[in-house]
Amino acid sequence: MSVIQDEKHRNDLVLRLKRVEGQLRGIQAMILAGEDCEKVVQQISASRRALDKTFFNVLACAIQEPGAAGAPAAKGEKRLEQAAKLLAKFG
Repeated sequence: MSVIQDEKHRNDLVLRLKRVEGQLRGIQAMILAGEDCEKVVQQISASRRALDKTFFNVLACAIQEPGAAGAPAAKGEKRLEQAAKLLAKFG
């Protein structure tokens, strides 16, 4: 299976997840403070969208070629199969 090679991409994903983590802590605080359910649901929805976007960015790693010119087509097909399996299992 693929790993995220690009350091900038990896750091961007970690920063995005840290923001989601902050959102989740904020939601917990909202619930404990007795905030309105609509406001809580709105924040949960935003967190879900952020996680979905992160999921698809990581999944793209399983699809993209590592940049080797002239890589065999079979390798690309195998990566697509792996990505399809990930989508079927987790998507």
